Amino acid sequence: MIAILILAGALLVGAILYMQHPKFGKAPNGQRLERIKQSPNYKDGKFQNKHFTPMVSEGYSMTRAVYDFAFTKFPRTVPTDAIPSLKTDLRSLPITENVLVWFGHSSYFIQLNGKRFLMDPVFSGNASPIPNSSKAFKGTDIYTAEDMPEIDYLLISHDHYDHLDYPTIVALRPKVKQVVCGLGVGAHFEYWKYDRAKIIEKDWNESVTIDDDMTLYTTTARHFSGRGLKRDNTLWLSYVLQTPDLKLYLGGDSGYDTHFAEIGERFGGFDLAILDNGQYNEGWREIHLLPEEVLQAAQDLKAKRVLPVHSAKFKLGFHAWDEPLIRITENNKALHIPLVTPIVGELVNLNDSSQQFKRWWEELR
Repeated sequence: MIAILILAGALLVGAILYMQHPKFGKAPNGQRLERIKQSPNYKDGKFQNKHFTPMVSEGYSMTRAVYDFAFTKFPRTVPTDAIPSLKTDLRSLPITENVLVWFGHSSYFIQLNGKRFLMDPVFSGNASPIPNSSKAFKGTDIYTAEDMPEIDYLLISHDHYDHLDYPTIVALRPKVKQVVCGLGVGAHFEYWKYDRAKIIEKDWNESVTIDDDMTLYTTTARHFSGRGLKRDNTLWLSYVLQTPDLKLYLGGDSGYDTHFAEIGERFGGFDLAILDNGQYNEGWREIHLLPEEVLQAAQDLKAKRVLPVHSAKFKLGFHAWDEPLIRITENNKALHIPLVTPIVGELVNLNDSSQQFKRWWEELR
């Protein structure tokens, strides 16, 4: 018994020491925390979704979720073949081209009207603070921070490790002109030695003027946040990027709710909606979209095209690695919403709504 207690104590001390690593970030305090407390979305000491959002759905349990993650073996969660990819030279890409490049999962680069945006970059090859625990699939990890050009706006949807990647963020620091993130998330960036003057923290339903012809809006999502032991002390966001000619919805992570229809009504529809389609489960459907809900959200948003993301790079759920793309494609047969499904690194022409894409996942195991 004494030996067990000593071992348990040693593990606890080790965990506490490990969590002092900078990768875990910093909780908001001081003036930043005082500003957070003024948010209408912050109640009872934490940020709240618009509607009640349980971490696990009715009929499921956290115990079952933990057991499944630790012990249950699900088939085909990792591809046998390498994910196809293309190494586009982003640094020599003409600034006049309006394009998007997907890096797998929820990371992508947008070049629009002479400005460069980078959303939720994860280039370290791992989506977890525990080394080698959530490794990128073969073929998806071909880009690094060094491959990025200067970034005008680094956009962060929320502070989970598969969206806010400490090694990537530190490596990108010399290239980033401005960071836009939810309230409280700036504490991580400041701790990681980003100039406070470069950090723009926003609540839902606010905006950032990019230039006379471009505005970035912060919009609602249904999710949660947290890097350490405390949850929901920073805000999760979606974004709208609008020019006179294009409207893009950058969804981040979200479960289905009324906010999609409200955003669609407010902005009058979108040329492209980028939506969370992967790492879902019936047990946590309130915080991630099921593929069928992705299509409903697209209709609510009045989207002309949909780019499904949050899949094909990391195993963070229990479904087969290609199931998200199979299900959304099958369910889209009745709706015929143009799906944007590039391979990693492929150029998506934002001005060409007729651009066609292969069902590349059908060729893999």
